[in-house]
Amino acid sequence: MRNKIRAIALSALLLSTAANAAPPQGSGTAWDILADMTTEVGQRLAGSPREAAAREWGVARLKTLGFSNVHIEPFTITGFVRGAESAELTAPYPQKLHITALGYSAPTPKGGLTGELVYFPTLDALKAAPEGSLRGKIVFVDHAMRANQDGSGYGPYGSVRRQGPGIASAKGAAGIVIRSVGTDSNRDPHTGVTSWPDGVKPIPAGAVSAPDANLIARIAGTGKPMTIALVLESHAQPNLPSGNVVADLPGRDPSLPPILVACHLDSWDLGTGAIDDAAGCAIVTSAALRAQEGGKPLRTIRVLWAGSEELGGFGGEAYAKAHASEPHAVAMESDFGAGRVWRVRVNFAESNQALGERVKTVLSPLGIVAGGDLAHGGTDVEPVISAQKLAVVDLDQDGTRYFDLHHTPDDTLDKVDPAELEQNVAAWTAVLQVIANEPGPISGN
Repeated sequence: MRNKIRAIALSALLLSTAANAAPPQGSGTAWDILADMTTEVGQRLAGSPREAAAREWGVARLKTLGFSNVHIEPFTITGFVRGAESAELTAPYPQKLHITALGYSAPTPKGGLTGELVYFPTLDALKAAPEGSLRGKIVFVDHAMRANQDGSGYGPYGSVRRQGPGIASAKGAAGIVIRSVGTDSNRDPHTGVTSWPDGVKPIPAGAVSAPDANLIARIAGTGKPMTIALVLESHAQPNLPSGNVVADLPGRDPSLPPILVACHLDSWDLGTGAIDDAAGCAIVTSAALRAQEGGKPLRTIRVLWAGSEELGGFGGEAYAKAHASEPHAVAMESDFGAGRVWRVRVNFAESNQALGERVKTVLSPLGIVAGGDLAHGGTDVEPVISAQKLAVVDLDQDGTRYFDLHHTPDDTLDKVDPAELEQNVAAWTAVLQVIANEPGPISGN
């Protein structure tokens, strides 16, 4: 009996190990792009040698897939170079924290920075702090982001990261730590870019994981003074190389303005950028190719793999500037992971309302509902949309779990469901086959 029990236990262990070691496996063009980009290139921080490697990789892959006019459009940026990072509460209870520097954080002084940690439950509470009251202190800002399907919490709660450091610095703080902008309960901190208003001195700025933020909040609730020791050696660096990768699938009528489909090639450096945004590049590229099945569409479909999105949308701005004299018809972007597409929103001029309705109709068999709000595109296409008043189609993905992974070390290939990735490709293909075969003028509002 004892041997039988041991055999059963061993079998269960082997099955569990095999299950944990076997990530989902997909097939087809989209999965191959996603898997190969995250494996052969990995993290692709804007301005880094790995982003440069990604551009070369992208050119080679797009040429192999049959795209024309494949090329890199270079530009330079003020980049961000990550250095050593650590944090520890030193009073009232010594506790090591999991922290990561925010993009464009200033470095701590040599040997690190130690100071009183002042707790603020919200960004508004920080805004209300008297001028000069934080001089020499280190700020902690909490918040309570929650998961939802459309990811709309990222706007208001992301303000803690985008605006908080500048506000803290303006009030005299020596440094700032925030609760990561995310919806998970893992001990993975979320990075992301921050900004400094004109005339405001950059200070060391980092984000701690949700469990560490909970710890800080609990201690703050006791009223006991807190101190923290920070080492954040990351820094901004000017004149780093970046660039966009652009490629075309020519249509039957080259006189018609093209359809632009975009993603961003760069990623943060903590993970391998699977959901943000290798998945988007995989989706738009595979759909552009699949839209050729059954015959070449009327319009050229142009693919933009934009660089340096994460640090401020520099790739989208560079594309709009470089192609200002070239008319476009429609712009679309995939940059919200690989969750199932559940809603479509459009923005077509009054003269193209019938085309918009055809887009909605073709998606209905996939269970994709029509939203009432106007589509707006994404960071990599908004500059050209605004400049040329382009029509827009947004294929909204289920983002319920997106901010569990966003900008963390956990953004890796195994988090992508191959079936959901394929559903995205099917939805994008259906839309492209409609709009790329529209012979008349297309414009937005």
